[in-house]
Amino acid sequence: SLVCGVCGGKKECSGCEKGVCYTLTMDAVDADPERTRFEVELEFVQCLSNPKYLNFLAQRGFFADAAFVNYLNYLLYWKQPQYARFIKYPHCLFFLEQLQHEAFRAELVKFAHMVEQQQMLHWLFYNAKRQKR
Repeated sequence: SLVCGVCGGKKECSGCEKGVCYTLTMDAVDADPERTRFEVELEFVQCLSNPKYLNFLAQRGFFADAAFVNYLNYLLYWKQPQYARFIKYPHCLFFLEQLQHEAFRAELVKFAHMVEQQQMLHWLFYNAKRQKR
């Protein structure tokens, strides 16, 4: 079975009430539960690089849940070099930082599509701009 990483499966957070938990761990965790937690949190942090996923979270009210916002604050440790080296999608760290601001979280529902377009344009033209210098 799956257990919420925020409230430990006590059904005390909005994610559990909606049937969607924030960090999922399995009861039958392999021999190293710390490694499993590391991998699950790494995967979740990297999901934050996807504006459509951020829009999904915003539309369902996750950013209004204080426990979820605290969890996002906890995840800031991924910005430290010893953890950041495992990240494949560095935009996730930018979005993680922006999600610390209430105004950004509130505007995501309206502007997620624009954020996605800007991200795609950055990817398309980043190398071309660097090579011209």
